[in-house]
Amino acid sequence: MADTTNGGAIVRLENIVKRFGGAAALSGASLSVKRDSVHGLVGQNGAGKSTLIKLLAGLHRADEGTVEIDGEAYDRLTPHLVEELGIHFIHQDRLLVPTFTVGEALFLGRELRIPGTPFLDRTGMRRKSAEILARYFGLSLPQSALIADLSAAEKQIVQITRALIANPRVLVFDEPTAALVRREADLLFQLIHRLSAEGITILYISHYLGEIVDICDTVTVLRNGRDVATLPVAETSATEIGALMVNRALGELYPKPDVIPGEVLLQVENLALAERFDAVSFALRKGEVLGLTGLVGSGAKEVVRTLFGLDLPTGGAVSVNGETVFSADPAEATEKRLALVPEDRRRDGVALDLSVTENTTLASLDRFSRGLIDHGSERRQTEDLVKRLQIKTDGIDALVRTLSGGNQQKVAIAKWLSRQSEIYLLDEPTVGVDIAAKVEIYRLIGELAERGAGILVLSSDIEELLGITDRILVFFRGRVTRQFTSSETSPDQVLADVTGAHETLRHAG
Repeated sequence: MADTTNGGAIVRLENIVKRFGGAAALSGASLSVKRDSVHGLVGQNGAGKSTLIKLLAGLHRADEGTVEIDGEAYDRLTPHLVEELGIHFIHQDRLLVPTFTVGEALFLGRELRIPGTPFLDRTGMRRKSAEILARYFGLSLPQSALIADLSAAEKQIVQITRALIANPRVLVFDEPTAALVRREADLLFQLIHRLSAEGITILYISHYLGEIVDICDTVTVLRNGRDVATLPVAETSATEIGALMVNRALGELYPKPDVIPGEVLLQVENLALAERFDAVSFALRKGEVLGLTGLVGSGAKEVVRTLFGLDLPTGGAVSVNGETVFSADPAEATEKRLALVPEDRRRDGVALDLSVTENTTLASLDRFSRGLIDHGSERRQTEDLVKRLQIKTDGIDALVRTLSGGNQQKVAIAKWLSRQSEIYLLDEPTVGVDIAAKVEIYRLIGELAERGAGILVLSSDIEELLGITDRILVFFRGRVTRQFTSSETSPDQVLADVTGAHETLRHAG
C-alpha cells in the first residue's frame, strides 16, 4: 500500500549495490527523501551520486537493494514509468534539442491533441505553457524561439516548465546552477522554495555546499559508494558537510602553509575602467595569497581582466617588480610572468580537443622550440607536472575533454607552471569541481606561495577565501570598500560588506 502519510518517504532507496564490470559504483547506498521536503545529495566525483540518480531515473538497474516510490517497491524502473510516477529531472546539461523551438521542446513526447482527433492542440499547448511561465517565472518566451538561441537560464526555465506541465510530485535538480550567474541562481532558489511550499518534493544535487545549507532541509552525504550521513541542515554547516565528503578533519579542508610574505611583486595604484571600477589600489607580495570578492557587477572580475591586459584601463598604474605596465596586451602580461586561470576553463582555460601535453606547454612553446619542437623535453615537462599536481588522466596524450572538471582545472594551472609564471590570477579556481579536487587546488595554491609566487584569488565563496588567503579585499559598486585579515575575520563580517551592509570606503594598501 502506498504511504500516504504526510511527511513519509516518497523516494526510498535502500542498500543499493551497482557494479560496472568488476568495479562497484554503489556498495550499499541508501537514500530516503521525505515528502514535501528539499533534500540535498552531495559527494565528491566518484562517490556514486550520478549512478544513484540514473538508477532513480530508470537508466540503470540495481544489482542488489530495494527501490520504493511512495511506499511501493519496484523491481525495475524505466524512464517512462518514472515520469508516470511523477518524478522529473532538471539536468545540468539541459538535454534539450537545440534546433527545436520552445513550443516543440516543452511538449516533446507529451503533445496535446484536440479531443476526438489526431490533430495537435497547438492553442492549448501555447496557453498551458504561457500560464506556467507567467505564474512561476513572470515572463513569456516566444514559442517560435530556437533552444539554441536561449541563454543558459532560459534553457533551464524551459526544462523546469516542461516538468511542471506534467504536474510532477518530485523534481530532481542535478547541478542546476553550474551555468548560472548569481542573480539567476537566486531566482532559482526562490522558485525551489515556492515549489516545495506547493507540495512538490525536491531532490537537489550540487557541488556548492553553500547552496545545500541555504535551501535544503536535509542532506545525504555519499562517500565511496555508500551513504555516510543524513543530517538536518539546520544542525550542520557547509564545512562539516565537506569534511564528511572527504573524510578529513575540518582544518584539513583548507591546507594553508605558514608563509611570511616578502617584497612587493604587483603594485596597483588608482586603477580605473570607465563604468566598471575606479581608484582601485593594492599590493601583492611574494608568497602572499590575496583574495578578491564582491557581487556580480562589483568590478572585482573586471580588475582581474584588466591586470592581465584583456581590458584597457582608463586611469591609474600597474607595476610588476617595480616596472610600470599600462597596456591591454595579454602577451605583455605573460612576458611579465603573469598567469590567468579563467573561471570558464572549458571555454577559455584549456583546449578540450588537445592533449594534456599540448595544453600544458601551450603558453611556453618557446621553451621547447629551436625551429622544431623538442617533443622529448615537452613530454618530460608534462609528465613532471602531471605527477606533481596529481592530475588523474589515462596518459599525457589523453584529450583534456576526457578529464574531470577538477583535473581540467589543474591542467589549466599546469600550463602556467610550465611557463614559470610568478603572479597567478585565479578567477573562481574551484568553480564546479568536487570537494576533494578543491582541497588539491588549495594545496597547490599553498605550494605556489611557498615557492614565492604571488597569488590573487577571485572567489564568491567567502569560506574558501578565509581558509586559503592572507588578506581579502571586498569590492562594492566598483571600489574596494574594505580589507580584511583572513585569520581574524568571520564569514558574516565579509558578507556584510559584500552586500553593502557597511558602505565604508577605505584604501587597501
